[in-house]
Amino acid sequence: MKLGNFKVLTFDCYGTLIDWESGIWNAFQPLLREQSTAIEASDLLLRFAHHEFEAEQTNPDLLYPALLARVHQNISDELGVETSSSMNENFGHSVPDWPAFDDSVEALARLQTRYKLVVLSNVDRVSFAASQQRLGVEFDAVYTAQDIGSYKPSPENFRYLLEHLKSDLNASSEHVLHVAQSLRHDHEPARAAGLANVWIGRQRLSQGGAWGATLAFEEIPHVDYTFFSLADFAEAVENDV
Repeated sequence: MKLGNFKVLTFDCYGTLIDWESGIWNAFQPLLREQSTAIEASDLLLRFAHHEFEAEQTNPDLLYPALLARVHQNISDELGVETSSSMNENFGHSVPDWPAFDDSVEALARLQTRYKLVVLSNVDRVSFAASQQRLGVEFDAVYTAQDIGSYKPSPENFRYLLEHLKSDLNASSEHVLHVAQSLRHDHEPARAAGLANVWIGRQRLSQGGAWGATLAFEEIPHVDYTFFSLADFAEAVENDV
């Protein structure tokens, strides 16, 4: 199916539109400075990937700021450094400070001229509202883990997405294209839900890049389209006439 034949783009946000790895690393700096702890960013992000995923699976009803605070505490314990409740809470509320990727704002504006834009995110409504301001676009619908009561890659999140796209936007699955970076959180469950998908492979995993803050897969699942930036995807859409 040509890219121009889809009517709705559903996006993961963090890692796809928002540079969460830079945000996570920056939000850990108060702890690392206070404790004079030296750690490579790649090591910290790997630890984050494991602890965040475990927390999401074991605490599906925990709001994302509280979940992040728990992750901060767990990583501090693992590193053997002392944190505090205020440091944990500050980390938990750091999402509004996470920057957008350089191409996100312009690319979203270009894509919005052709599609309805929807977000399916693993955060809470308040955290996402701040990120939406950074992205400079009014999405046609936003569905968060707080709304659904579970975190991706739970199949429930994609069932909720498809049900609400039908009721809210009168969009059926064959006209929906899911756009995301995370293979584990998004592409595998999106494919299982019957959605076509676009991999924004900013980490260039297909060329041997690092997994960063996302748990690794032994095999890369099937994706319909691959681009290394959102700008490249927007350009492909405009050329797909």
